[in-house]
Amino acid sequence: MDGGSPGSEVAFSDELYEQLRGLAAQMFRREDAGHTLQPTAVVHEAYLRLADRMPEEWNDRSHFFAASARAMRRVLIDAARRRGSEKRGGGAERVTLHEGAAEEEPTLHVGVAELDEALEKLAKHSERYVEIVELRFFGGLSVEEVAHVLGISDRMVRLEWAKARSWLSLYLEDPQF
Repeated sequence: MDGGSPGSEVAFSDELYEQLRGLAAQMFRREDAGHTLQPTAVVHEAYLRLADRMPEEWNDRSHFFAASARAMRRVLIDAARRRGSEKRGGGAERVTLHEGAAEEEPTLHVGVAELDEALEKLAKHSERYVEIVELRFFGGLSVEEVAHVLGISDRMVRLEWAKARSWLSLYLEDPQF
């Protein structure tokens, strides 16, 4: 992706790794205390899952972070399932899905396995809503970066992010919704 001097691919990979680790650390700050995974472990596992893919497969950094977001989601879900926490409230790790620290809107406080189940249901209504949630929550991408990755306007991302969060909130309150 860099195409620079010899060794630039290694530096680029190191830089990407540090950015992924920062995103994972940010994601873990939104969780309850008591979670068992560490940001470094999540990034290592996600990085290994992505390692077999050549950098040329990614159009740009945003595309790489989109793939990384999906990989981190899978790592978290796999870990939650290994711990047997897919039952609602059964000691599951809780995460908070919110717009950002500066926003005053309510947050969704949900278990990782519950969020995965809800995203699977949401995918039946809108794959793009799921992509936006993955990119914003798991990938830490900004509205502008999500718009770039998906090829839509910033306004559309904001609108669909709000709709996805509303749908998730309703579903998590009543799974029969």
